[in-house]
Amino acid sequence: MALNFNQYAKEANTFLKEYTEELNLNDQPEKAGRILSAILHGLREIISIEESLQFIAQLPMFLKAVYVNGWSSKTRKPKIKHMEEFIDLVRKFDGVTSVYDFESNEIAEHYIHTTFFLLRKYVSPGEMEDIRDELPKNLKDMIYNKLFF
Repeated sequence: MALNFNQYAKEANTFLKEYTEELNLNDQPEKAGRILSAILHGLREIISIEESLQFIAQLPMFLKAVYVNGWSSKTRKPKIKHMEEFIDLVRKFDGVTSVYDFESNEIAEHYIHTTFFLLRKYVSPGEMEDIRDELPKNLKDMIYNKLFF
């Protein structure tokens, strides 16, 4: 398989443009990129390594790169049971810009739902269901809520 970095960049830019528009951040693609990265990193911390590998197998190269950036399989999984805790985890991955990027829990939850909605383009309903099955009861809605729309 030949690596076509120009094609990956084109796909990434197209996705980021669509993602930015869906988040209503039309003039802030950098912010959208930080949000995407933080949400994907939050997800990988609460699902199993096996499920992460099945998930990223379906992602295009540019999203795989975002997902695995800085990933360590040696860290302990945090005990996240509620959306507020997941939002706090996502904010942790966003770092110092989190106050600006995730202004409120309502906005953060909207960003999370939008992210999973757009990931359906690449990830099969069966895989999204598998991820949903691994989530604590109070977090299942972040995927299921938008999965079948």
